[in-house]
Amino acid sequence: MGVELDPHGKMPDVVVYYQKQDWLILIEAVTSHGPVNLKRHNELKQLFQFSSKGLVFMTAFPSRKEMTRYLAEISWETEVWVADQPDHLIHFNGERFLGPYENRENLS
Repeated sequence: MGVELDPHGKMPDVVVYYQKQDWLILIEAVTSHGPVNLKRHNELKQLFQFSSKGLVFMTAFPSRKEMTRYLAEISWETEVWVADQPDHLIHFNGERFLGPYENRENLS
């Protein structure tokens, strides 16, 4: 998968390979070390810089109430999953929903 891990690097709590999309989903449980904030986002990007897979950064929360405590810290370009509503994700970057990425250059 092109992943070369530093034995001293700070691994995420969970790594999931989503074969259909060829993504690595890097999941942090907020209860272990907090959410994927800007610092953690950059650490994970550095740790997985040699991966040939698409990287998805995600924070897992036990509840939406718990998520609100960390809302200001959550990094852009990440996802949030909440255990008390497991069928939904919250995407922290609205650009993706404005249209397909491959057509972005045609919007200007």
